[in-house]
Amino acid sequence: MKLMVMAGAIVLILIIMAGSGESSVLEKVGSRKGWIPNFNYTQWSTQHHFYVGDWLLFVFDKRYYNVLEVNKTSYDGCEEKGFARNITKGGRDVVELTEARPYYFISGGGYCWGGMKVAVNVEARPVSLAPAPAPSSHANDAVALPANYYHVACASICFMIIILYIIVV
Repeated sequence: MKLMVMAGAIVLILIIMAGSGESSVLEKVGSRKGWIPNFNYTQWSTQHHFYVGDWLLFVFDKRYYNVLEVNKTSYDGCEEKGFARNITKGGRDVVELTEARPYYFISGGGYCWGGMKVAVNVEARPVSLAPAPAPSSHANDAVALPANYYHVACASICFMIIILYIIVV
């Protein structure tokens, strides 16, 4: 039953996102094995482009590793004290990139020194060029929303369903 619900949600998301012209990306961090030591995360991050609304998926063994969001100074010095937020929940953890800015993530317990750190630069999503709605001649008309507003909102809800499924299963 769960598989049928998941398949339906994925199909719905693909249909909605195809019509909206905008789509968020869920990017697995690191190698095929996920968030591991002795991997070149700098090279990995420069091969990907990140936009506001995209998601990072960290897959790791939570018995050994964690994911901490830190500032640049802590990232450069592999300093885990005073981290901004602990992403670690179950070893298949997601982070939404909500702002156009650099994000810095490390693994504590000395693993940062083994290469478990990644910096991603997030940019604003390019604006699609859609014609502006015609001005209304009535002062009391409802506010017009962009044509793809409902598509994007529905896609976001469906995307959250997938994320919750990943976390729960």
